[in-house]
Amino acid sequence: RTYPKAHFQRCLVHVMRNICAKVRVDDREKIMNEFKQIHQQTSQKEAAAVLHKFYAKWNKAYSHVIKGLKEIEPDLLVFYNYPKQIRASIYSTNMIESFNNVIKRKAKPKAEFPTEQSLDAFIGIQAMSYNDRYFDRIHKGFGQVQDTLESYFD
Repeated sequence: RTYPKAHFQRCLVHVMRNICAKVRVDDREKIMNEFKQIHQQTSQKEAAAVLHKFYAKWNKAYSHVIKGLKEIEPDLLVFYNYPKQIRASIYSTNMIESFNNVIKRKAKPKAEFPTEQSLDAFIGIQAMSYNDRYFDRIHKGFGQVQDTLESYFD
């Protein structure tokens, strides 16, 4: 209810790592250089064209990889729905993973939580603490489009 327009975004960095694990070493550099072109396009339409060209070129040699990419294609290009200034920050989930690592590190010494509610409360407190610590920090590009982003939640 809070975020009705929310979309799932695949981390292109992780998708690239998964592709690397499934292709021959000799082809990795070529494949990665071509796949990187997806997030360097100026529009979602152009990125989709590059992605489909990638499919056509590599489908014969790596049909299993291309099949997997086609299954997640709707989630690959979601970051193009957002302003250009922040796309470089959101095509990867590094910011989210950084926060997840903070939570894991702080929860590890507490081997077991007596109830699920105590775990929820702990995570909530950690999230508030994290927000307080980084409240004044504005990630690259987000300050320029703050009004646009806020309008998404109206």
